[in-house]
Amino acid sequence: MNFETKAIRTQHERAFREHSVPLYLTSSFLFDDAEHARALFTGELEGNIYSRYSNPNVNEFVEKMAVLEGYEDGFGTSSGMAAVYSSMVPFLKQGDHILASSALFASTMKIISEYFPKWGIEFSFFDINRPDTWESKIQSNTKMIFAETPSNPALVLIDLQYIADLGKKYNILVNIDNCFATPYLQRPSDYGIDIVTHSATKFIDGQGRVTGGIVLANKEIIAEVRTFCRQTGPSMSPFNAWILSKSLETLHVRMDRHCQNALAVAQWLEENNEIKKVIYPHLPSHPQYELAKMQMRLGGGIVTFEVKGGLERGKNFLNHLEMFSHTANLGDVRSIATHPASTTHSKIAQEQREAAGIFDGTIRLSVGLEHLDDIIADIAQALEKSK
Repeated sequence: MNFETKAIRTQHERAFREHSVPLYLTSSFLFDDAEHARALFTGELEGNIYSRYSNPNVNEFVEKMAVLEGYEDGFGTSSGMAAVYSSMVPFLKQGDHILASSALFASTMKIISEYFPKWGIEFSFFDINRPDTWESKIQSNTKMIFAETPSNPALVLIDLQYIADLGKKYNILVNIDNCFATPYLQRPSDYGIDIVTHSATKFIDGQGRVTGGIVLANKEIIAEVRTFCRQTGPSMSPFNAWILSKSLETLHVRMDRHCQNALAVAQWLEENNEIKKVIYPHLPSHPQYELAKMQMRLGGGIVTFEVKGGLERGKNFLNHLEMFSHTANLGDVRSIATHPASTTHSKIAQEQREAAGIFDGTIRLSVGLEHLDDIIADIAQALEKSK
């Protein structure tokens, strides 16, 4: 079946011949008898025990995402950051080393650079713009490579085949955050990537309603993630899973329009004299345009640009937007504008920010599903008024 059909027709087994899967709002599940309970707890039988462990709604969302991403199994979490954390910690111990991209979401970078060292886990960052140097950063105790592609917010790409091959060469797990692309635009499993993580809060939900995350991999890897999460509790709620599973049914339609609008916005910005630089993976001016065309079905819903005038101009631009939402999210049907240097990446040193392609005048647009003319009109009037 094609992507769209899988996203719509992968459903939990029906209990009452329902056409749309209902909500299973229960904290626990009944056992037939003592032997049934014992077998479930030992893993001899598969089944639901407690909604912190599993729930029919969460199971459906996980199964659907695993099918779409091309992995055997997964585990749903309460947020994207819970997924990121839970995809790392089960595989790292004191004395181990993690190699990560220099261009990561600030919270991910903070976990790696500030919390892991407290537990004796070493780290290094590789320059995302210098793939020729990545292999030299691998150490004898390196256990995982973690990266985003496209990166947030500079939209730098990782060559998935290259990094997967690097992991296999040194027997290192490769973990990719696929949040910006979604499985509709890009499937890291096709290149041999071991683990994929998502903030389902973003494009997967697509309407700014719930938070959620997911870790996807083969059964052996997910068994470790599941054991860790069952003990520590970053589980996805049944209601959020139900919402996210329904959202997947329209993911392909929404992403087509997000990408169509985003490309047009990027092309318009490139012609504007108030803009220093525009970054969009499917613009020919993107330094990795050929890689983007090969790895990504379309260019995604995020456009990043640098406005002339630096920090103050960037803030003024946001203040003059009338239709765009100014909020800490992305991937919504509503267009959203963010100034990363003063918000999402403000706690990172300026040198680190600039190494990741984030400057004082950088603006990240999550281009929504409004009419294209209205989106461009709002950007145009805000640029004019912020001079």
